[in-house]
Amino acid sequence: MALEAIQTVTQAEAKAKADREAAAAQVKQQVTDAQREARQMVEQARQKAQEEARRMMVQAEEKAAQLTREELERAEADCETLKQNARGRLEEAAQLIVGRVVER
Repeated sequence: MALEAIQTVTQAEAKAKADREAAAAQVKQQVTDAQREARQMVEQARQKAQEEARRMMVQAEEKAAQLTREELERAEADCETLKQNARGRLEEAAQLIVGRVVER
């Protein structure tokens, strides 16, 4: 009877040890899997952020180009207005110059 009890205890201890080892291996595998998933998630987030940054840069460049075009168009219109005003006063300026030269 004592031998059976010792065998039962020994078997229980061996089973407990095997269960602990299996649990430790399972936990180690779960940690490894979680770390792998975390790295994948970080990489996906990094890629998404890079894509978003590229998209934002494209939008900013397009907006800057549009604003530049608009400003150039305004400057061109202002220059044309100044030219027209100057041409309109060209005759007057010529008369003033001629008048001064003749008066001397």
